[in-house]
Amino acid sequence: MLLGAIDQGTSSSRFLVFDLDGEIVASNQIEVRQIFPHPGWVEMDPNELINTVLECIAKTCEKLKNFGISPSEIQSVGIANQRETIVIWDRDSGHPLYNAIVWLDTRTSQLAQEYIDRTETKSSDHFKPLAGLPIHPYFSALKLRWLLDNVRAVRESCERGSLMFGTVDSWLMWKLTGVHCTDVTNASRTLLFDLAARKWSTELCAFFQIPMEILPDIRSSAEIYGKFIDGPLEGTTISGCLGDQNAALLGQGCWNLGDTKTTFGTGTFMLCNTGEKAILSKNGLLTTVAFQLGSETPMCFALEGSGSIGGNVVRFLRDNFKFIKEASEIEEISRTVENTNGVLFVPCFTGLYTPQWDPTARGLIVGLTHCTTMAHICLAALRAVAFQCTEMIEAIENDMENSTKIKTLKADGGMTTNRLFVELQAEIAGRNIETPRNTEISAWGAAIAAAIGARLISVADFGSRQTKFARFEPNGGNVQREVEMTKWKDAVKRAQNWQK
Repeated sequence: MLLGAIDQGTSSSRFLVFDLDGEIVASNQIEVRQIFPHPGWVEMDPNELINTVLECIAKTCEKLKNFGISPSEIQSVGIANQRETIVIWDRDSGHPLYNAIVWLDTRTSQLAQEYIDRTETKSSDHFKPLAGLPIHPYFSALKLRWLLDNVRAVRESCERGSLMFGTVDSWLMWKLTGVHCTDVTNASRTLLFDLAARKWSTELCAFFQIPMEILPDIRSSAEIYGKFIDGPLEGTTISGCLGDQNAALLGQGCWNLGDTKTTFGTGTFMLCNTGEKAILSKNGLLTTVAFQLGSETPMCFALEGSGSIGGNVVRFLRDNFKFIKEASEIEEISRTVENTNGVLFVPCFTGLYTPQWDPTARGLIVGLTHCTTMAHICLAALRAVAFQCTEMIEAIENDMENSTKIKTLKADGGMTTNRLFVELQAEIAGRNIETPRNTEISAWGAAIAAAIGARLISVADFGSRQTKFARFEPNGGNVQREVEMTKWKDAVKRAQNWQK
């Protein structure tokens, strides 16, 4: 039995085929462009997103045929997608009406403040008890409001009654199956979702002036949504759908209360399973849906730390500073120095997320001297990601009941192929770090959901399977860690309130 997974992210589109043990049988990956029309604006071409997915599917199916395997052996397909990024399109034409506005985009910073000022409490956390999220440019509602306010084609389509909205999963699902739907994990990232009622919130839609008829149907994370309309997988069911971070939670086997994973992708995202209870954070974390594995099963919730700092800093050093030609080179360069020689790099290019939630913050490098080299800055960049992750661990432990401590953190994502980075993360966090042998963990989580949704295998069957990990243990003492974290937090404060 084979399972397929679409993994559409900020950096690339992938299609992977797994066997039931999580081994990759065949795959294909295509890098996707990010578009930066103005400072703080981040967009992607919706047609490029679907076309790269289709190309990845076609090329992977060709590889299967070369191995003597028919694509018809793929029993079901799951989707893992970049969250909060939105697509707006016209139902009649089938065409997008504007570029996708990416989760990193901060064009709505002023709009966010305007809506904060409209709340009774004048607080960004006004709707946290309802949606689990602050009013912030990161989430989909304000992006959608901006499109309705500023793009004529969007307004006209809305007036005709043919406007359709969705996060990236909805766009892909509609193009592949003709079904306009999303799952609870993606819906919970829009700032339009009522966590308790498990439906679109009339209160939030009214507050942000969002017409509810343009929103997709909300489904669980594991059920049959539809079938491929055409192509090499024509007739194959899509039966799993989760935001990529939630898919990674499944892929890492974080089924139980307190299980925690972090994904080092374009950004850094940490999720802690809180079971069937939605915990309201007092430390800058988000309350979100972890997954719901079937329409008749309860939702599982998570506390999430969302960070804007991740693999994008390596990409920045490659593309902007030209320090490296390939991302993989940063480890070798960073190993040429023993420490950063006092340099701290806060690469918050589009603001800070957890726990500061400051869209006005901008990146900075401090501690430069005549002795500073490229290697010192590269090492400082890797340490920045580890510092940010450690702040999230602290926040989760402060929020969790019964003094839950994260002794072992499961980590995945592109940056975990950098052994030095994982060693640094263990050292700075003072925690054991486990990384899976299978690096495509979000895709594997989507495949698991697809198998459960198609009733090919049960939750219990997957829950009993043990993922193979590599283990990294911390070195050094707690006193030194505390000193370094204090310096990091001081540098972060200097980066805040910059773009006013």
